[in-house]
Formats: sequence, C-alpha cells, structure tokens
Amino acid sequence: MKKAILLFVREHIPFMLFQLGLVLFILLLYWLDGFRNPNTAIYSVAMSVLLTSGYLGGKFIMRRSFYSAIVEKPEKMEDALIRHVLTPEHRKTTEYTRQLYRLYQHEVQTLYNVQHRHLHFMNQWVHQMKTPISVINLLLQEEEVDKKSIGQEVERIRTGLEIVLVNARLETFEDDMQIERLPLKNVLQEVLNENKRLFITNGLFPVLNVDEQLTVATDRKWIKFMLNQFITNAVKYTFQKGKKIHVTAMQNAEGLLLEIKDEGIGIPASDLHRVTKAFFTGENGRLSGESTGMGLYIASEVCQRLGHELTISSKQGEGTTVALLFKDGKAGEQLDARSQDKQSPNKQPNEETNR
Repeated sequence: MKKAILLFVREHIPFMLFQLGLVLFILLLYWLDGFRNPNTAIYSVAMSVLLTSGYLGGKFIMRRSFYSAIVEKPEKMEDALIRHVLTPEHRKTTEYTRQLYRLYQHEVQTLYNVQHRHLHFMNQWVHQMKTPISVINLLLQEEEVDKKSIGQEVERIRTGLEIVLVNARLETFEDDMQIERLPLKNVLQEVLNENKRLFITNGLFPVLNVDEQLTVATDRKWIKFMLNQFITNAVKYTFQKGKKIHVTAMQNAEGLLLEIKDEGIGIPASDLHRVTKAFFTGENGRLSGESTGMGLYIASEVCQRLGHELTISSKQGEGTTVALLFKDGKAGEQLDARSQDKQSPNKQPNEETNR
C-alpha cells in the first residue's frame, strides 16, 4: 500500500502545485485590491488545502485497486488484468488492456501452432525419408545397379524436399508472391509435362480440355505447386492402368472454373471434409503408405491466400474431382511475352501431353 500511495502522490504533484499557485494568485489579487485581513487569508488557504486533500483522498480510494495492481511485480500475464475499477478512465484502460491481452494470447497460440506443426511435419518427413534412402542403399549393394529404381527413390526424396521448402516459405508467403495474368493452358501443359514420367510409370493418360484464350491472375510458382499436388494425388490414387485424368476449364457466372478429375478409388465420405487438414492422411493415405498429410493442406492454404476457391468432391470407387475457382479468370487475347513464347511453334511438343 505504501508504494501505491507514493506513486499516487508523485503522479499528482503537478496538480497540487497548480492548486497552491491558484490560491496564492487569488490572495495576491485580494492584496492588490486593498484587502488586508490575514485571518481570512489563512482560512482560505486552510479550506483549499482541506478540500484538495479530500478530493485527492477520495480519488485514491477509488483508484487504490489500480495503483495496488501496477506497483506489484506480476507473476503471470493475468496479473495485468485489473478487475475492480470505478472511474470511466480506468474502465477504458482496463478494456484496452484486456483487448491487448486477447491479441497477445492469439499471437502466442498462433506461434505455438506453427512451431508445433513444423516440428511434427519435420519429424514425420525425416521418418519417411529413411525409406527411400534405405532402398537406395540396398540397390547399390546389388551387382547390377537398377538405375530406374534408384531414380524413382531419388524422385521421392526430391518431392519430399520440395514439400519441406514450400512449407517453410508458407510463413513468408506475401514476400514470395508475384501476381501476374497467366494463360491457363500453358501453365497446365508445363505441369503435365513435368509429370510425364509419373503418368507413363502408372499407365495413366492426361486429357487436357482448356481453351488457349483463358487467363487467370495468380502467382506462377504457387499455382504450379498446387496443380502438381492435385495431379500427383490423382495419379497416386488411381491404381488401374489405362485410366484417364481429365483437366477441364470453363467460364461461369462466378469466374473461371478449373476441374481436375480422376477415375481412381475416390475418398471415403467420412474423410472428405478433413482432407485439407494438416497431417490428415485418411484411409487412402494409409493404403499408399507415403502420404504426409501436408500436400492438400498447403494447397488449401495457398488457395486461401491467393483468393482462389478450392472445392473437393468425390465418390468412393468412381473418382475425385478437385475444382479451383478463379474469380478473376477470363478469356483474354493479350498475353505477356513469356506466355507468347510458350505458345510459339518450338513448344508444340507440349501438346503431346494431351494425347
């Protein structure tokens, strides 16, 4: 309590000096006006001191909980929340402090979730990378090295490293984003060509049905990452050879709708609403044994930050459709130089991906 009183007094020293100066000024006016009665002057000073002391005493009583709280050393964050206040000023101060505390809790929880997710993901990723490394070691011990099998294991490691790097860059997404208007068909052809070996290995055929005039405003690197995730998932969960992966785009009232539809095993209804959750693998992920549960999660996060609407629908045994809505997508004729170069005759082999 002593510390609270001393703090209160130090805070109100300017006010007390002001009151003293005001009384002396009034007495000086009376003196200059010819008033010479010292008893009246003493009475005036005494009443001023009494009234000022009463005012400050009452004010301290109303604020004693506030001063008692701020002079004590806090032991936890909740100690900053002053619960018993009477004056309007301190009510507002308390509301402000509580709002700051809520913001602090939200930021701390966010940081904790990010750290926990990153640690969980790294532990899971390191565990999964042991498998291809072990397989490569076994293959290297053979007299005749199977380069094809080693290449497949190296590809698994490369894919895992890419997921790790993308997950790390997700925290600084805005610094790594560059929005430009891109020809959708060219971007899709690039992605399909990058996965050509995957299609051949699994005996699947991509069918691309997208108008060359369709363009979307997005980030080239991030949209390619998302499309890669959707394509590789479609291939991964289509076990029968000879099936097709249909990639179509159409203009509707809301924007440009891109659909990637496979003819695979589909997603169980119980798992469908959770496939974009971090680390969720579901029944299908357990079948393949290679799922980290992070691919669709990162893709959904990227979609949300880019402003694209992601929808996943599926029917078990018939296939899955991933729909991506570009609200600013449209048919355009003016493409940038890089896009025009991709449409030049020397890029015609890309069309083979559609066949």
